[in-house]
Amino acid sequence: MRTIAIFVFTAVSAFLTFAAQDGKTDAKTKTKTPPKKTTKSSTTSKKTSTGKSTAKTTTKSTKQTASAKSYRRSTQQQPTSERYKEIQQALSDKGYFAGPVDGNWGPSSIDALKRFQHDQNLNEDGKLGSLSIIALGLGPKRTATP
Repeated sequence: MRTIAIFVFTAVSAFLTFAAQDGKTDAKTKTKTPPKKTTKSSTTSKKTSTGKSTAKTTTKSTKQTASAKSYRRSTQQQPTSERYKEIQQALSDKGYFAGPVDGNWGPSSIDALKRFQHDQNLNEDGKLGSLSIIALGLGPKRTATP
């Protein structure tokens, strides 16, 4: 019973200390202090072979954030007509695309890409993924930085 009373006292003291410090203004700097870390405590008790009970207290701390940021997943844009021309030209240079290099991505372009992906041991989905673009030698365009 004494262990439980100590645990309750400790938990209440921690809560009151946190509540008292949360949002206090520092007298010297006239700034508001950020909220402190909170701790959650839990107690488990079990009886030993001698009949005495022992208590084990564990704590888990969590940080409070000022505001939860919402993350929006960015979507990849469709390639421009110029980029399609580059891809078609690369497929044509490698012998996979026989149609006109006009920047229109149609069934013949997709078929050429699928055959290229097959020969490169890539997933044959006909989609312009990063691995396919890199295998074509058209990876990200980088400029030299001084």
